[in-house]
Amino acid sequence: MMKRFLGLAAFVALLGGVDSVANGAADTACGHVSVASMNWASAEVMAAIDRIILEKGFGCEVELVPGDTMPTFASMTRASGPDVVPEMFVNQFRGAIDEAVAEGRVSYGARVLKDGSEEGFWIPQYVADRHPEIRTLGDALERPDLFPSPVDPSRGAVYTCPPGWGCQIMVDNFFRAYDGESAGFDLVETGSAAGLDGSIAKAFADQTGWLGYYWSPTAIIGRYPMKKLEWDVPFDAAEWTRCTTQPDCPDPKRNAWTPTEVYTLVAPRIAAKSPAAARYLGTRAWSNATVNRLLVWKEENGASGEDAARHFLQTQGDLWRGWVPADVAQRVEAAL
Repeated sequence: MMKRFLGLAAFVALLGGVDSVANGAADTACGHVSVASMNWASAEVMAAIDRIILEKGFGCEVELVPGDTMPTFASMTRASGPDVVPEMFVNQFRGAIDEAVAEGRVSYGARVLKDGSEEGFWIPQYVADRHPEIRTLGDALERPDLFPSPVDPSRGAVYTCPPGWGCQIMVDNFFRAYDGESAGFDLVETGSAAGLDGSIAKAFADQTGWLGYYWSPTAIIGRYPMKKLEWDVPFDAAEWTRCTTQPDCPDPKRNAWTPTEVYTLVAPRIAAKSPAAARYLGTRAWSNATVNRLLVWKEENGASGEDAARHFLQTQGDLWRGWVPADVAQRVEAAL
């Protein structure tokens, strides 16, 4: 933890000491910037917002590149890009990120979800209402009959994260810690974020049980009333580091999910090339409520991440203008 805050403090100090961008003038030396467009909606939209603001406001040449949590972080720490990861759930990589920060390979930017996020195991609210005795993950795993598998309805299903997401590691370790297979459950992969969302939508359409990993803020949580299950044991930070977050841990134990912090990660070369752009990436943040509303709008309108970014910039000026100097905001608004 101390390494992380020292890294963040050093990054902020570097930005604060640059007098040449005090008035937010466009930085013609910004050059090429690669921004990871991660494969979940809130990160996709923030990447599109960053592209517009960096290009139109700061004069950068921005390339959006596809991103997944684990491969993107590995690539970034090898200095092979991307330059910016707008939304990284840092819990599963905190030790590795702090080490990379201490070695100068990565910098923390803004805490992009300023009120954090919620990760864990969820069930539909209608199941919770019918079965108030189900409060914890352990309670749910005693009832495979309430959460039938789409492959074998005689068994229960626990839906896990899409391939490439860091949470796959934790879900697998939780499943094994609870001996989910012996309890009558199968761990079900949906193949993609859209597949995971679709499994929830289908459960609500059929009014059947659903149990699995999800997170907030998302349009799904905004659209479908879901209950996040409580934990059977207190959070154990040592166990989280020793095993819960480790691939193929041989002896996982029951744990709780760590309180979730979501940060932007920035390559230090951004501050060297364009302190003005780095200052923006170390400042801009929004709330769960703001993101949920925007993602519901995105879904209802069949909009792309780019569409949602433009909608946000056109309708939420009171928020995003506070992220940038006035002249940068004027250039962005003129481009829109």
